[in-house]
Amino acid sequence: MSRLARESTTDYILEVSDLTVKLKDQTILDNVSFKLKRGTTLAIVGPNGAGKTVLFRALLNLVPYKGKIEWKERVKIGYVPQRVSIGDIPISVQEFLSFKKPSGMGVCLGTQECLSLVGLDSERLSNRELRVLSGGQLQRVLIAWAIADRPNVLLFDEPTAGVDLDSEEAIYEMLNGLERENQMTVLLISHDIHVIRDYSEYMLALNRSVIYYGGSEQIADPSLLQKIYGSSTLLKTRKERE
Repeated sequence: MSRLARESTTDYILEVSDLTVKLKDQTILDNVSFKLKRGTTLAIVGPNGAGKTVLFRALLNLVPYKGKIEWKERVKIGYVPQRVSIGDIPISVQEFLSFKKPSGMGVCLGTQECLSLVGLDSERLSNRELRVLSGGQLQRVLIAWAIADRPNVLLFDEPTAGVDLDSEEAIYEMLNGLERENQMTVLLISHDIHVIRDYSEYMLALNRSVIYYGGSEQIADPSLLQKIYGSSTLLKTRKERE
């Protein structure tokens, strides 16, 4: 078997070819192609309206598309959306996590183990209502929900939007640990240079079509930022956000 064939069947957990999505006669994604290696983190960047969230929806088979999306066998996906409105729903953390049902013949993790994996104290938080949690605590609970049925792929749509910087740092450190210790593959949408550079190996830059796909270290290149955003200053560093 050739080296290329070995990579295709072993190293890559996802292959996307010529992906095109049209919604209401508008082209949202146009001939997007990329591959993702198992056990790595891919950061997806681009201006508002570039098709980042629609890409996630296509990967989850939630929108019609043309082209090819090929996940390897036995892939199980956990997903944390950009925003979840809790409102005044009187539900505790434990009750929320208990609603997660295993897919196939799998078994869900218990509340204590889920919360421990995301760095939360189950004894202190299990009986608290979701609506009284801090932004950082709520995001961790949502991540706990996403990993409860033991996925090997995690999709995060700006997982720390609205979270303070210290909590954001802790959440990304935790995600990085999950990737390393459990061989998870992570896809995340972010607008933060610090996050993209420090917590992902690869970067996919979109503006309906692929502008760049390669190593995340290139996010600091002003010429690439100009090509993606039309400006070299739209992405924020951690220091600029403080």
